[in-house]
Amino acid sequence: MAEVLLMKDIEATASRLGIDLSSIDLDSIRVPPEDNIGIASDDEDILHEENLESESGFGNVIVVDNLPVVPKEKFEKLEAVIHKIYNQIGVIKDDGLWMPVDPDNEKTLGYCFIEYNTTQEAELAKERTHGYKLDRAHIFSVNMFDDFDRLMKVPDQWAPPETKPYAPGENLQHWLTDAKARDQFVIRAGSDTEVLWNDARHLKPDPVYKRTFWTESFVQWSPLGTYLATVHRQGAAVWGGATTFNRLMRYAHPQVKLIDFSPGEKYLVTYSSHEPSNPRDANRVVINIFDVRTGKLMRDFKGIADDFAIGGAGGVTGVSWPVFKWSNGGDDKYFARMGKNVLSVYETDTFSLVDKKSLKVENIMDFSWSPTDPIIALFVPEMGGGNQPARVSLVQIPSKEELRQKNLFSVSDCKMYWQSNGDYLAVHVDRFTKTKKSTYTGFELFYIKERDIPIEVLELENKNDKIISFAWEPKGHRFTVIHGDNPKPDVSIYSMRTAQHTGRVSKLTTLKGKQANALFWSPAGRFIVLAGLKGFNGQLEFYNVDELETMATTEHFMATDIEWDPTGRYVATAVTSVHEMENGFNIWSFNGKHLYRILKDHFFQFLWRPRPLSFLSSEKEEEISKSLKKYSKKYEAEDQDVSLLLSEQEREKRRLLKEEWDRWVNEWKRLQEEEKLYRQNLRDGEASDEEEEYEAKDIEVEEVINVSEEVIHFEYGQE
Repeated sequence: MAEVLLMKDIEATASRLGIDLSSIDLDSIRVPPEDNIGIASDDEDILHEENLESESGFGNVIVVDNLPVVPKEKFEKLEAVIHKIYNQIGVIKDDGLWMPVDPDNEKTLGYCFIEYNTTQEAELAKERTHGYKLDRAHIFSVNMFDDFDRLMKVPDQWAPPETKPYAPGENLQHWLTDAKARDQFVIRAGSDTEVLWNDARHLKPDPVYKRTFWTESFVQWSPLGTYLATVHRQGAAVWGGATTFNRLMRYAHPQVKLIDFSPGEKYLVTYSSHEPSNPRDANRVVINIFDVRTGKLMRDFKGIADDFAIGGAGGVTGVSWPVFKWSNGGDDKYFARMGKNVLSVYETDTFSLVDKKSLKVENIMDFSWSPTDPIIALFVPEMGGGNQPARVSLVQIPSKEELRQKNLFSVSDCKMYWQSNGDYLAVHVDRFTKTKKSTYTGFELFYIKERDIPIEVLELENKNDKIISFAWEPKGHRFTVIHGDNPKPDVSIYSMRTAQHTGRVSKLTTLKGKQANALFWSPAGRFIVLAGLKGFNGQLEFYNVDELETMATTEHFMATDIEWDPTGRYVATAVTSVHEMENGFNIWSFNGKHLYRILKDHFFQFLWRPRPLSFLSSEKEEEISKSLKKYSKKYEAEDQDVSLLLSEQEREKRRLLKEEWDRWVNEWKRLQEEEKLYRQNLRDGEASDEEEEYEAKDIEVEEVINVSEEVIHFEYGQE
């Protein structure tokens, strides 16, 4: 391992070599993926522990058992057959196939060892050929060599595990008891990761915890805010605690690239992709599902990237991420993924398929879970040249009963949007015109909680308008659509209820010509931020949907990210390192008042810490909402105290600045007095420093510029 240098040593070396460190972009430097450059990872010891426990250095070796027992003359033929089978999976090293022979009769012993270039190829060979039927009498049994090594270390005599005394852990929800009812957020800039309080009263962030090289790629909060996850070379880790962030658990997964929590925080999904030694082969994908609290590996999925790319083009190396989508409601009971013509739904009690088989859905294109119920909405495109229409189906889990189906014709594209309470499902459908040369847009709106799940069709006034963005109001019945053409599309707001609360969609208003291409509803509803990102350079409009009026119009130049805090009181806008300047973030109030700005070079991430769901009933929340004036008196008094404190701090700051100014002026007066005689000599004895006592004099000065001689010829007779 390389020697670790301190920053002062690096600066001294750069100075000696004449290198200006300020001109070097350290973040642009890329090092070999396996090289740690002498910087020890927080999880450096996890790989060491894994090696001590289970690895013997032969992770790329497999043992193939149940081979035919053949004499010496048939040895080469059997070896050729094994080479043919296993060379199709990966590259076998030179002399990487060894088949032991009985010295007494010179016959093979019925097993062999195969050494691949990589561990991933060995694992793939085990998966693909375990149970391979060579003939009726010989069915391969394939194991990793390390499995034998680990089993050989199991002691012959069982000994009960050591009983450790119970030590109560920290309260991981302690941050929710903040006396000022503040929210936390995490930022990542350069090599530093910081957790801070949003202290909007004092117009600044309040530090909680800071760490350098805390993660090697990104950080991620768990859905309920209990844990902060970090990513390392050896795997992932979660952190939390009352007053500081302690490491709670680690999850071994070398070269992990992506992670995802289940909605109830019970499970963590990790993903990695490994390049094969044979360039003709596809990338090797490994997905692990861990129990968050115990760190136990519950299930793993392995295969080529194409096996996990169905249903989207997001993620890494063509893999649609997240591969697994979880049922909501907090119980984390089911998760599902799409395959070719199947939808595989697993249950977490056994981590196996529901009813031991996948749901056959010919040509399935997309699916999504209801946010609250075990209901899956799935989309199937047209088939048979249009003879079979496209359809959206609602399927109940675990019974797999189809609750509702809607056939769709001439469909070019389809997207599904669930409302946060699971009350409504909006299906955005782009359809071909009769000529097939253009498309038009409509929405199929499902009333999920009503009897027989009625469906209503909504079409825009201009069917040809392009849909730029769609968003439901959280916990509400309204939705917003940005439609039209850039640079100034329209924004329409709809309600799933009429004035009499009957189930018919109605338009509330259309805002014409807005510089917006993204929608951000407050988590509490009522308010929305209409944002113009990318080409619109950070235009922001804070809109009150209840009153149908704009509260503020402003901008955050070059903003790349916008995120509401979990309470709906504040909005963060950020400029990340995709831009080379103005990196940092702004904090705004819900009505568009700018509170404070923090600039950070090489700014990568801003994430609010999520809050768990409230235990209050909807009736109690409504009661509190109606009685806010009573509850707000306490906080108004506290705000007044803070305001007075800030005013006093401002006055003190001005007083100190005035004192500093006076000291500066007095110092210059003293210097002026000390130099008075010197100035007098420079002015030829003039003693006064007062400008009005000077006398202006006009002095004429004659100066010979040039002298030249010229000979003039004079002829006789000329005058």
